[in-house]
Amino acid sequence: MDWHITTAVWLVRIGGQAYKRKWYFLGLSIFVFLGTVFVLWKLDVLPSVPRTSTLSLASTAVIATSSAPILGIEEPLKITIPAINLSASIANPTTTSIEVLDGFLLNGAVRYPTSASLGEIGNVVLFGHSSYLPIVGNQAYKTFDGIQKLVAGDVITVYSTDAVYTYRVRSVSKESAASDAGIPLAIAGRELTLVTCNSFATKTDRFIVVADLVGSRLISG
Repeated sequence: MDWHITTAVWLVRIGGQAYKRKWYFLGLSIFVFLGTVFVLWKLDVLPSVPRTSTLSLASTAVIATSSAPILGIEEPLKITIPAINLSASIANPTTTSIEVLDGFLLNGAVRYPTSASLGEIGNVVLFGHSSYLPIVGNQAYKTFDGIQKLVAGDVITVYSTDAVYTYRVRSVSKESAASDAGIPLAIAGRELTLVTCNSFATKTDRFIVVADLVGSRLISG
């Protein structure tokens, strides 16, 4: 029986001492926790937060109506990509002359003349400059900055005069500018392809984003 009493007295003393030093133990626990998190961060083994899809409720509603009939065949006039804060006008030249196309590129994005129009079966090909210089005199040199950061599922919106066409990114790739691989224009579906070089005024690599049409709607007046 004496050992029971002795044990109880010892536990009470230990509990009393722990209570008196509660702030010490709390601080020690916080220090150990933060130290562990720091070590895991340095080792790059902390769980990462997955990037959420840019499909908002509004864009989901558009996608849900992807089986709706296409409104018509129209020229693209503007493109927006919320995921990378991109907004640019689109020119629609009627010639493939390099000099003419280069001139239009000084004002924004350009639809390649022989590619499809909005709503048409085929591939709508848009290209624009990219420049990652901190300061540029003409902001059109940054028209397609950041398209290589897009991921599958990101939403691209293209506007005509009277309608909105919504596309969803399928793939993002990087190709050598020296590659002979072309961009198919005659395809069975309705696609959008964005093309830009990875740096302005140099022929190195190019980024290519391919997206599928998921819906269209009239612009409410």
